[in-house]
Amino acid sequence: MDKNNQNVTDFIITGISELPELQAPVFLLVLLLYLCTLVGNMTILILVCLERKLHTPMYFFLGNLSILDMSSTTVTLHKTLTSFVTKVKLVSFVECMAHAYFFMALECTELLILAAMSYDRYVAVCNPLHYHMIMSYRICILLAAVCWVSGFVEVIPHTCILANFTCYTSNTINHFFCDVLPLMKISCSDVSLLKLWIATEGVFVSGLIPLSMTVIPYIFIILAILKIRTSIGRRKAFYTCSSHLTIVTLLYVTLYCLYLSPASENSLDSHKLFSLFNTAAVPLLNPLIYSLKNKEVISATKKLLNLVCAKQSMNFNVSKY
Repeated sequence: MDKNNQNVTDFIITGISELPELQAPVFLLVLLLYLCTLVGNMTILILVCLERKLHTPMYFFLGNLSILDMSSTTVTLHKTLTSFVTKVKLVSFVECMAHAYFFMALECTELLILAAMSYDRYVAVCNPLHYHMIMSYRICILLAAVCWVSGFVEVIPHTCILANFTCYTSNTINHFFCDVLPLMKISCSDVSLLKLWIATEGVFVSGLIPLSMTVIPYIFIILAILKIRTSIGRRKAFYTCSSHLTIVTLLYVTLYCLYLSPASENSLDSHKLFSLFNTAAVPLLNPLIYSLKNKEVISATKKLLNLVCAKQSMNFNVSKY
């Protein structure tokens, strides 16, 4: 492709691996991760909707997190899956910009939802007597709405700047979806404005503010836990926060490795690996962590399975007669 080409209409997505012998194993791995992510998060969502014991603020936000995980995984992995079947790796310019926008928007929204969950845990531990009054249904809806709207609005400038790039040294993106860094890598337009915007608004507004809103409540939570006299009470208080804290740590460490780690010669290959972990493994781990560490979720899962098994048994007995 000519270095001075001003009319890029399509990009070629290389995928996770360009080696022909790895195409089938990579496809099967990605398909398995994708299906497990959908099943795990959909199960959490169904449990939160059907089980009355899970009609609490924490599980309301967990349901939002499940929707975000399923959406983010679909946005980033669907091209890898479809290109293996159709053998078409082309993606239009508009579709590529849409990939970048929705990925960034969903990631920013997830960070804000995790911050809202952190505030919920703070109220539960530090102000339990007024928990249901402070974290009312109306407040939860309002917090979730603010998170979703803010996440989708704050990345509009990034996408607009990216969409105005008119010059590319190549139309081949060394990635499995249209992410900002690989697009900047092949652009011969002036990327200084986008770099400045990412370094300021991206890091401080999209990153540090949600991180602060997540960490500060935990400082008060830890101080409150340390004041509890009995070890059983301290263990119980920490247990209510452990699942959320695990997910927060996983996500922020992965995002740090993706966007703030020092650049190297193999940075794009490393970027693909961390992106795969962030978009496939982390959304799969979220429902597993909450399922394995929360007695309410385990109890609701068993109840749902028993209900399904009883219904199947009833249908089988009816069909016999």
